Amino acid sequence: MAFQRTLITTAVMALLAQFNHGARAEGSPINTVTVTSNPISNDENLQVLTPAKILAGPELKAKIGTSLGDTLSGELGVSASGFGAGASRPIIRGLEGPRVKILQNGMGVADVSSLSNDHAVASESSTAQQIEVLRGPAALLYGSGAIGGLVNVVDYRIPTVLNKQTTGEAEVRVGTVNQEKSLSFSIDGSSGVIGLHADGSSRDTSNYKIPGNSEWNNPASASGRLNSSFTRESTLAVGASVIQPWGYLGAAVQTLNDHYGIPTAERSFIDLRQNRFDLDGLLNSPVNGFDSLKYKFSATDYQHTEKAENGSPNTFFKNQSMEGRVVLSHPSWAGWQGSWGLQTEQVKFSALSASSGRADTVPPTTSTSLAAFAVEQKQFGDVLASTGVRMENVNRKPDAGTGLVSREFNLFSASAGGLWQFEKGYSAGLSLSWAQRAPATEELYSNGPHESTATFDIGSVNMKKEVSRNVELSLQKTSGILHWKVNAFLNKVSNYIYGHTDGTKVDEEGIPDTDAEFTRRNWSQASATIRGGEAEISYNLLGEGPSIRAFADYSRGSLDSLGSLPLQPATRTGLDLGYREGKWRAGLNILHAQRQDRLASFESFETPSYTKVDASLTYTHPYQNSQLTWFLMAKNLLNQDIRLSTSVLRESVPQPGRNVLAGLRVSF
Repeated sequence: MAFQRTLITTAVMALLAQFNHGARAEGSPINTVTVTSNPISNDENLQVLTPAKILAGPELKAKIGTSLGDTLSGELGVSASGFGAGASRPIIRGLEGPRVKILQNGMGVADVSSLSNDHAVASESSTAQQIEVLRGPAALLYGSGAIGGLVNVVDYRIPTVLNKQTTGEAEVRVGTVNQEKSLSFSIDGSSGVIGLHADGSSRDTSNYKIPGNSEWNNPASASGRLNSSFTRESTLAVGASVIQPWGYLGAAVQTLNDHYGIPTAERSFIDLRQNRFDLDGLLNSPVNGFDSLKYKFSATDYQHTEKAENGSPNTFFKNQSMEGRVVLSHPSWAGWQGSWGLQTEQVKFSALSASSGRADTVPPTTSTSLAAFAVEQKQFGDVLASTGVRMENVNRKPDAGTGLVSREFNLFSASAGGLWQFEKGYSAGLSLSWAQRAPATEELYSNGPHESTATFDIGSVNMKKEVSRNVELSLQKTSGILHWKVNAFLNKVSNYIYGHTDGTKVDEEGIPDTDAEFTRRNWSQASATIRGGEAEISYNLLGEGPSIRAFADYSRGSLDSLGSLPLQPATRTGLDLGYREGKWRAGLNILHAQRQDRLASFESFETPSYTKVDASLTYTHPYQNSQLTWFLMAKNLLNQDIRLSTSVLRESVPQPGRNVLAGLRVSF
């Protein structure tokens, strides 16, 4: 805490001290660099060094779903956990939960979605300007929680440039499969040297339609609609910043409310609320030898209540977080360009029983971390070299009285890579990384029932830190009308943490009982190997006329001598066809997932193959001083019974059936 207060005070005072001096400086242009999850470059063509996907514009709007996992589930190497419509987290190359970091404008989203699959991600896609998916070594700069990759939702709530005119966008859409009614808007403007922003959203959906029965091959189970799959969500945010030639200093506040069902036999639901404050600043030329100092701070108050079908509360979850991050960037030093930084975080977590007030499953725990990191790159002839390092201290301290011991972990992560442009527009690359992850709070201290997942989770306070060694080879073509890329990766993980069950039923106290509702699940460790590959080829994605994209991804994880990892993604292939002419745009998307029979020793259900077909048609035209886009989309046109192999509810929770969406988007 003392370090955080010092960090905040130092950065704010430095920026304010420069205000008058910077306002009088001449010839200093306003910085308009877009801040993204890559500290050196946001160029998507640097795919070999920082394998990434940036969703923005019409592509992002066409893929927005009721959850972040749903929005990203069709991206290369990305699948979703699929716990109904309200809670679905992205899974990157078969890694999920605490191994995938979710960011909002470069800072942790600070929810509890990594704790359990029934917990929603507290971030809204409909108001995002872009969503970045980052895999590989560069993701390690954001903490041990990014050992598998990260997702950054960018909404520019804190303006970094002055808009001379007020601009904005609003959208309304309706859907058939779940009677969806949604509205979102964002608006940007300025007053003198102050940039202003506001955005908000509202979504209301009923239980969604399913093609057959909820339980696979069980005609006696529910049909027509999936019980307890409704969602109701709303967000509102405002931001402002002072923008001058010396840089900018701004702040934003956001509130999010979410109410969604858990599609299990208990038909429970979750009421979620999050309030968030963000501070963001940039100082140009702070000291000799450095061209910028960036500072970010966020404070988040998160809570959700898990309730029974009749509305009575079962468990109260709270997560209070403060995070600070300072990054100094330097121009070329003997050809090296890079960024150095410090990051600190404090999280207070609790999950208390509504009936007893005692800890439920996981004890109240305070986690703190302090990290230093650096990333550098340099051009050596035709080879662009990149290297990064991160040192981090993580401390987890359960509340006094629990009888549990605190754990401290010293973590070291490093990466190195090279991108060889062997011909104009053609590149090959190799990246190596070493990463360590501290066990999450639930992996260390769980010891109790979790109503929504019907499991009795048991952690181990003696857990060791995970150690991951990754190698990745890539080849790509990034120029001309035809683009393609191929990635292959191998990840060896020591002390891999996973949950497993032998099917034992227990009651609320953990006592075996064949008629009890909870299944005992233990957190354990073993060596693991994750390997796979991705390939993509595209033609004329941005031009007029026809376009085509074909892709495939494969990932397989196994525990050494113990069989497959649980919840492995299916091998997928896809084909996207598009056509643009004038004001019209049309698309057809086909995604085929193979049967997934690579099961863990305690799994028994093989998810069948499926083919998901989506189509879209948009018409855009000017109207007065704005631009109108009318759109019509159809998802799961074949009305397939889709079961996600990455979902813990795959036997009882199918994905939505055929859905027709229509809407209007206004840009001005």
